[in-house]
Amino acid sequence: MQIIVLGGAGDMGSRAVEDLAGAPGVERVTIADRNVEAAREVAAALSDQPAMIDVRQVDANDHKALVEVMRGYDVAASGLGPFYLYEPLLVKAAIEAGVDYASICDEWQAARTVLDELDGPARDRGVTVITGLGTSPGVSNVGVAYLAQDMDRVRRVHVYVYQPLDAGGGEAVVRHMLHIISGQVVVWRGGQSRMVPACSEEHVVEFPRFGPVKVWNMGHSEPETLPRYVPGLDQASFYMGFGSGSSLFIRPARWGLFRRPALLNAAARVVSTVERATSGREPEPGAVRLDVWGERDGEPVHRMACGVGQMREVTGLSLSVGTLMLARKQLLVDAGGAYAPEACLEPLSFLTALRDKGMQAYTDLEMTEPIV
Repeated sequence: MQIIVLGGAGDMGSRAVEDLAGAPGVERVTIADRNVEAAREVAAALSDQPAMIDVRQVDANDHKALVEVMRGYDVAASGLGPFYLYEPLLVKAAIEAGVDYASICDEWQAARTVLDELDGPARDRGVTVITGLGTSPGVSNVGVAYLAQDMDRVRRVHVYVYQPLDAGGGEAVVRHMLHIISGQVVVWRGGQSRMVPACSEEHVVEFPRFGPVKVWNMGHSEPETLPRYVPGLDQASFYMGFGSGSSLFIRPARWGLFRRPALLNAAARVVSTVERATSGREPEPGAVRLDVWGERDGEPVHRMACGVGQMREVTGLSLSVGTLMLARKQLLVDAGGAYAPEACLEPLSFLTALRDKGMQAYTDLEMTEPIV
């Protein structure tokens, strides 16, 4: 197998590269990134791995160059954001190159564009696209599919994420955070897609290890993708909280300040400067909680899953595991097309592969009852 990782020198992309470089059957991993120096540093650190590691410079705004850099690979994997700008461009390039594609894209607008507008072209070319293959979306979607397996009907899904402000990821993650807390975001209510203001709804949710955390509705893609693949779903919602310091961002977001590019850029630079000042510390872990309500044999049922981990670790390994399943054609679908992970990845296989890499999910907040 030959795999190219776009944004492979970044925080999450480089973790996928590290895992892919040692995976059985992977002969070559190409780190494609605008920052060639950083890509070479990642490659040098992996010189002892079984796969050959090489580096290519790539500009996500150059369609022709993107197509050419992807040609000939079994899968193009991507950690290259911001996804509302680049995900459709990268998917179009992969389709033209005739290469299967997987990414950690986590923004609802990009997911909608890929699934609505690029599914047909992907099917025509026999290319399989999996968008949203990180922690949330990604592990969250597959986790929901796992919890829903023993239900006759799923009624309601809530995805909750706690991501502390010092979770790492650099300026790209900060920009993403400011984007998803701004403007209108998608929710699924009463069996219909609706738009509501970001951060207009808040809850206090109990997370494993961290206890109660305030969370708000934000613009991740689970409410966009889950209703497409879970029949009869009445409600799907996504909520995230940042813990201490959240009010510094939530209030300005509600005022609409981050919809102004100049203010968003300034805020991203400030937060990134603070993060760099504390870069010697290990990034703090976060948590995910999934709640699924439905019916079985005419009776109401509720299932919950949760887990704790560092953002880079879980997101990068999720991309790696899904990329390998795609390269090996270990999918629930036979035809090409654009999919969210819950539509095409067998839940138990995916979650077991993550467990084997140290990413365990549990069915209790005390984390004593592992899923697999």
